[in-house]
Amino acid sequence: MNDPRSSLIVALDVPDRSAALKAVKNLTGHVGFFKIGLELFTREGPGLVEEIRDLGEKIFLDLKLHDIPNTVKGAVRSVCALGVQMLTVHASGGPQMLAAACQEAQSSATPPLILAVTALTSLSEADVRDLGVAGTTEQWVERLAGMAQQSGIRGIVASAKELAMLRAKFGDQLQFVIPGIRPAGAALQDQSRAVTPAEAILAGANYIVVGRPILQAHDPAAAADAIVKEIMQARP
Repeated sequence: MNDPRSSLIVALDVPDRSAALKAVKNLTGHVGFFKIGLELFTREGPGLVEEIRDLGEKIFLDLKLHDIPNTVKGAVRSVCALGVQMLTVHASGGPQMLAAACQEAQSSATPPLILAVTALTSLSEADVRDLGVAGTTEQWVERLAGMAQQSGIRGIVASAKELAMLRAKFGDQLQFVIPGIRPAGAALQDQSRAVTPAEAILAGANYIVVGRPILQAHDPAAAADAIVKEIMQARP
């Protein structure tokens, strides 16, 4: 990951194939990965994943799988056939589900990095209390990450607010993908626990996820380049 572009994941938070392919075309060579989430995948299906893959781009398929172990195992098998590089599952699905996802991925010729989602970055402390979680959000994230790591998971999605704690606990045993990134001065929108790109990298992020601040910029490529420069300057 010497190229700082490899740390930047752009979330294709767009409504359809046309908008997604336009964004990919504008940003090719400027970013490391494109993230396809539920909205876009539900509308366009695996065909768009294959189309972007065939353009030579790396894909983070953010489906946040959460079901019984056998169902998740089958879903991971289907995803592996698409040739993506990253896939999310919910850590709260439990150790058996997480282990099933990891085992199925590893049986593939080109296994994606399975990422366990801990606490969504849209959740506030009040939201976490309303969910009935014991302790603070940070304590909850630590428990989920520990369970995921013991289940074979090698990557975690978490807020940068918990990243320093996670790095201290797990070191380099886990890779960390950090969403909720907002460049300095950008609107928080629906992110309750957002940080800047530099803050995330300094805290130990392997990858950062940025969507609207790039896609809605007047010049998306220039916006991406500015974030890549910030990543480069923040690296030790």
